[in-house]
Amino acid sequence: MSLPPEKASELKQIIHQQLLKMDVHGRIREVLAETIREELAPEHQQLSTEDLIKALRQRGIIDDVMKELKFVTDANEKERTSAPKPSTHFVNREPPVLKKTNIDPTRRYLYLQVLGGKAFLEHLQEPEPLPGQICSTFTLCLHFRNQRFRSKPVPCACEPDFQDGFLLEVHKDSLGDGSKMVDATTMLSICDPVHMVLIKTDTFGETTLVASYFLEWRSVLAAENGITNVAVELLGVGTESKVSVGVLNIRLEMYPQLNKTLSSEITSTQFTLERQKTAEKERLFLVYAKQWWREYLQIRPTHNARLVKIFAQDENGVNRPVCSYVRPLRAGRLLDTPRQAARFVSVLGHERAPVIGGGSGKQEQWCTLLAFLCRNKGDCEDHANLLCSLLLGFGLEAFVCVGTKAKGVPHAWVMTCGSEGTITFWESLTGHRYIHRPINPDDPPLVEQPKPLYPYHTIGCIFNHQKFFGNCQPSDAVEVCVFDLHDESKWKPMSGEAIKSVCPPGATSSVPPFPPLCASTIDAAVTSNEMEVQLRILVSEHRKDLGLSTVWDDQLSYLLSPALAAYELERTTGVSAGNEEFQDAVRRAVPDGHTFKGIPIHFVHRNARRAFATCLRSPFCEDIICCRGDQVRLAVRVRVFTYPESACAVWIMFACKYRSVL
Repeated sequence: MSLPPEKASELKQIIHQQLLKMDVHGRIREVLAETIREELAPEHQQLSTEDLIKALRQRGIIDDVMKELKFVTDANEKERTSAPKPSTHFVNREPPVLKKTNIDPTRRYLYLQVLGGKAFLEHLQEPEPLPGQICSTFTLCLHFRNQRFRSKPVPCACEPDFQDGFLLEVHKDSLGDGSKMVDATTMLSICDPVHMVLIKTDTFGETTLVASYFLEWRSVLAAENGITNVAVELLGVGTESKVSVGVLNIRLEMYPQLNKTLSSEITSTQFTLERQKTAEKERLFLVYAKQWWREYLQIRPTHNARLVKIFAQDENGVNRPVCSYVRPLRAGRLLDTPRQAARFVSVLGHERAPVIGGGSGKQEQWCTLLAFLCRNKGDCEDHANLLCSLLLGFGLEAFVCVGTKAKGVPHAWVMTCGSEGTITFWESLTGHRYIHRPINPDDPPLVEQPKPLYPYHTIGCIFNHQKFFGNCQPSDAVEVCVFDLHDESKWKPMSGEAIKSVCPPGATSSVPPFPPLCASTIDAAVTSNEMEVQLRILVSEHRKDLGLSTVWDDQLSYLLSPALAAYELERTTGVSAGNEEFQDAVRRAVPDGHTFKGIPIHFVHRNARRAFATCLRSPFCEDIICCRGDQVRLAVRVRVFTYPESACAVWIMFACKYRSVL
């Protein structure tokens, strides 16, 4: 069977990549050296090809290569076989399954290929990872017109080996007649960029935001043959937003090919007009914001000290109106209730933007939603913006509040206004809800005042995607604030038209569109089992070091499951259920004269060793793990609850029962 030249070269490339992946060249060199050293007489220094192949066959290397080179025959055959147990070292031994993509021939697609990177100088001294060795990786995340993609992780290096292709549907959101093939002129009016976020994952699974870039893809509309190559220079984030971190080689191709390409003058003129239009709108909004701020300060001089945040810097150091960070976001089938949305946001990690050098100053960085979701962690403002967007999506009147907590620490949280006037605060970092009942400072001393349970101290402003209010009440203390937003003597509003001019769904805007949420890729049962096995090993080793034997009670471990499910239900809904059954089961499992101890601990990561180290710092937990006595039986249960974006709530319960000896 003869192959066309391009297919033959493609097959050679696949085989070459497979050989590199298995480090076959290194193994051949070892066999060659060993054969020359051991099997050849000193006077024979020439080795034939047949001798080498014979040696490779004897050591099973040729068989290994042939086993790895599997060919995909039938997709259904793959589905009938049970999924293999995932490796703890994340070494993918399965050949990549080539999925068939359904391409609509009446629609335009942008095929974006990432063909490697270069000049990632921070990783210049990075050693070559050994086969099977865990190493730091780069992952590239993309968002374009409601479509999200993620590259395969590649080892961090000065020249990372990105070799990925993404098929982006250009008019995912319908542009009028869905059956009509969109032409180059129509595509030129689609100003949505391709948002690219580069994430670094270290050997412990911790993620870092490396770069965030908006790719202008429409240059391909003026390219010959509908193909263009672009070298994209990625800049750092936060304080390093002016420093280059590396270059990605990107190839853009239109599919099907354009019948008629545009001239480069037309595309460059379009880009210039869009930039001018956006810049003019932003200039006019800045003029209005300055005027609004002057008027706000004239109400009361002390307003200068209030936290009224009109603009905030994103990860690229660009100042954006705070209203642009919020937008109604529907989670589809992934989240069912506002309280479940609050729980989801609370299990995303909390991390302040890193600061180089000392000092207690807080680094300002409000992340775009894609950067926050891909990194799976962010500051309180990122959490509050996401929660407010989700609550707006659920049809609630929600606002982000900017103020302070105790000791004057700046903070952001969410507020919803009920139709009956009920004000509810939502803490986005914990998922807790608080009903706000204002204290009236003019009441007589004998009148009992409500005691606030929330941790908030002052409030400077509130905003959502359409409204912005500055607090102009005599005191900015939250406990005395009245949230009558229609009373301009209490809350100074910004013009809705001014906000609309710079925030979507207005006209041309530099604000990136919101990506959709992605379903979790974590298998809750498999992850729970793996963590439980690892924790059992860690506990047994720790007790062995103390000279204690370890006997596990599998039945008692299983009985802890209802308690963990009840804890997660309570965190999500605020309702406790099933406690009576759990207590009854434990009483039946613990004989007379024995003592039972148990403690639940909550995490938002899946690192068993790190969780165990944290558990040992708790005196109650250490007391159980290091329990001494007669007939000691230990139990541990892990329950992983998955949420969108592969966020998870992890509950671990350690327990023991032993005979009480007085």
